[in-house]
Amino acid sequence: MIKKIPNYIIEILKKLEKNGFEAYIVGGCVRDLMMNVEPSDWDITTNAKPEDILKIYPEAFYENKFGTVGITLDKLLKKSKEADKLNQLKVTNNTVEITTYRKESGYSDKRRPDSIEFADSISDDLGRRDFTINAMAMNLKGDLIDIFRGKKDLENHTIRAVGDPNKRFNEDALRMIRAVRFAVSLVKKKDVNFKGPQKLEKKTPFTIEINTQKAILRKGKNLKYIAKERIQDEFTKIILSDYAAEGIELLRKLKLLKYIIPELEKGYGIAQNRHHIYTIYEHSLLSLKNCPSNKLEVRLAVLFHDIAKPDTKRGEGAYSTFYNHDHVGARVAEKILKRLKFSNNIVEKVKLLVDNHMFYYNVKEVGEASVRRLVRKVGLENIDDLIDLRIGDRLGSGVPKPVPYKLRHFRYMVEKISQDPLSVKMLKVNGYDLMKKLKLPPGPKIGAILDVLLSEVLENPSVNNKKDLLTRAKNLMREDLNKLREMAKEKIEERKEEEDQIIKQKYWVK
Repeated sequence: MIKKIPNYIIEILKKLEKNGFEAYIVGGCVRDLMMNVEPSDWDITTNAKPEDILKIYPEAFYENKFGTVGITLDKLLKKSKEADKLNQLKVTNNTVEITTYRKESGYSDKRRPDSIEFADSISDDLGRRDFTINAMAMNLKGDLIDIFRGKKDLENHTIRAVGDPNKRFNEDALRMIRAVRFAVSLVKKKDVNFKGPQKLEKKTPFTIEINTQKAILRKGKNLKYIAKERIQDEFTKIILSDYAAEGIELLRKLKLLKYIIPELEKGYGIAQNRHHIYTIYEHSLLSLKNCPSNKLEVRLAVLFHDIAKPDTKRGEGAYSTFYNHDHVGARVAEKILKRLKFSNNIVEKVKLLVDNHMFYYNVKEVGEASVRRLVRKVGLENIDDLIDLRIGDRLGSGVPKPVPYKLRHFRYMVEKISQDPLSVKMLKVNGYDLMKKLKLPPGPKIGAILDVLLSEVLENPSVNNKKDLLTRAKNLMREDLNKLREMAKEKIEERKEEEDQIIKQKYWVK
C-alpha cells in the first residue's frame, strides 16, 4: 500500500521523521488507499507544531489558526522528476496540507471549533474526526492506526460517527449531509448493459449505522446554521454520484431534505394521472436515476423538471392536469438554485431545460420551421441536453424504450436543419466576380451560372477555386438561361437527397 503513495508525500513524511517528529498520512487518503482507489488529495498529520514545520519547509505558508500548514506542489516538487508529472496528478487542489495533532472544543456556530488545542498523541487527533472510515492514519512503515475500527466499518460498508454522533453533529452540522454523500459516492456502479428502466436500489452502497442515523434525525435542524455554499458543495457531490437518486431518498428518510429542497418533498405521495404510474416524487427520483448525462446542470434539470406539479395540479384521479408546470417549474428551479448559491451559468441552464422540457414533436405534424424555432429558442448547443432530460423523463415514467422513433426523428430533423445549406455562398466566386471579370451584366443569368457551378463543385470539390470557376463560367455564358437552370436543378436536388438519406440512416428513420 505504501508503494501507492507519491514520492513527494513520502519525502515529507521522511523529512518530518528525520527531524524527530511523528508523521502520518490521515483521513480520506488512507480510506481511499484501503479501497484501492487513487486518492484525490493527501493530508498529513504530525506532532510537529506549525512553527516547526515552517522551519523544515520555509516555502510553506500558515494562514489559519487550526494548525494547518500548506505547501503548494510546484514549490514542493521544484525541479524534481515528479515536477514533469504535475499536470497529470489527480489532486483536487495544488496544496499538500500538514496539520498538527489537535483537540477541538466549543462549536457555537455548529460549524467550526471556538478553540483548538495542540495535542501530543495521534489518538487525540483521530478522535476529533467525523466518521470512523476517515479516522485512520498510516506511517511510512505501513502501520495502520485504527483506534475506532474504521477498517472493519470500511469492509462492512458502514458509515459510523466517531464516538458520540450527537457530539459530532453538534460540532459541524454539515457532517450529516456528508454521511449521506459518503453512503452513495464511495462505491462506483459497475457498467451493465441496458435492459430497461432502472429502479431505485433498496439500500445505498454504504449503510449509515443506526445510532448515527438517530443522531441525524435529532440534529437535522442544525443545518440552518450552515452556509448555503457548503450545503451546495455536498449536495452537488450527491447529485453527481452513481447513486444520486438513492442519495436524495436517504436525505428525505433522514429528514434532511426539508432543510435543503423542501419543494421536492411537496411531491411525496402526490399521484399524477393516467399517463403516470408513479407519484410526482417517485417519478422525479426515477428520472434522475435514469438520466443518461453526467452533467450537473442536466441532472439538476431532470430532478427539478416536475418540481411545480404539486402547485399546478388541478383535479384528482386519472384526469388531473398540470398545465404550465414546465414554465412555473423553471421559476421554482431558479429560486432553489439561487438559494443554494449555484453559479449563474448553472441556474440559467437548468431554468432553460426545465422551461422547455415539454417541447412538442410529432413526425407528421411538426415541420422544419417548428424545429428551427425550438433550436433558436433553446440553442443548438443545448439540444442534446434537452434530449437527455426527455430520456430520463421517459424512463422515469416506466417506459421501456429510452429513445422512441419520434425522438430519433427529432434528432434527425435537428441535424438536418443544422447542416450548412447547399448554397452558392460555398463557392470561391460570387456574382460580383462574374460581372467584374467576365463583364457580365446584372440579371438572372448570373444566378443560373452560379447554380451550375455549385452543382459541379458538389460533384468535384477540387474545382472550387477562383481560376477554374471563372474559366467554367466563361463557357457557361453561351448557354441559354433555361438550360442553365435545368442543368443545376437536377444535380443539386440529387445531392440534397443523398445527404438527407445519410442523416436518416444515422438515426434509423424513414
